[in-house]
Amino acid sequence: MKLKLIDGDFSPTETIDIITQLVQVKIKFHEDKVKNSFNEEDIKMRELKIKLLQNNLAEARAYIKSGAKKFYIDSEINL
Repeated sequence: MKLKLIDGDFSPTETIDIITQLVQVKIKFHEDKVKNSFNEEDIKMRELKIKLLQNNLAEARAYIKSGAKKFYIDSEINL
């Protein structure tokens, strides 16, 4: 099954907003799992994923700010 999440052209501001909100949802997911976990290995793995998401978001923001006037976003979830 495929779920089309995003498909369109966006301004740099809109692009940053969309990507930031998506990444924040995923970070919150991991933060909630960390709060409810007693497994040290699971906590470390999720903290690493959170840092990776934060770093990727910072890189994406920098890329968007230095580039085009429009961005095409195509995002699909495959189940």
